[in-house]
Amino acid sequence: MKQVSYALRFAGQASPQNDEGTILKAATSSPSSAITTRVTATGLESSIDRIDGGDATFDSEVRIGEDGKFDESGTITFGAGNSLSFETVGEGRLGPSPNEGTNSGCIMWRIVSGTGQFAGAEGYITSNFTVSGEGAVEDNQFGVIWVP
Repeated sequence: MKQVSYALRFAGQASPQNDEGTILKAATSSPSSAITTRVTATGLESSIDRIDGGDATFDSEVRIGEDGKFDESGTITFGAGNSLSFETVGEGRLGPSPNEGTNSGCIMWRIVSGTGQFAGAEGYITSNFTVSGEGAVEDNQFGVIWVP
């Protein structure tokens, strides 16, 4: 199998799907991007720059439990007909961030199926994200995907 990796920053919205606010729908997208990380004598520098290409879209259902724990399943689409379906490995964590009014968290997903380029794919995706009190989401993903 061939390894395909990606790093993208998705942005969008999380919206409550029930009165209790324990189920959320997340809908985000990311443009094609070039991520640069440079280690210098004074520390770390990084940038994310938009490049030519299409957008990836992300749709999921988040089920919130107790103590900031949650699980999630959904789909990421990379161009027409090329998608990955995923589900949580273990549980995600969400809690306060250093920025007032914003929570941060992380989660790991396992690829359960794919279409197009990703038919028969296996692998994992990690997500480090923030969500504001108004539901604005910024999600930094890194995926390592194995395709036939």
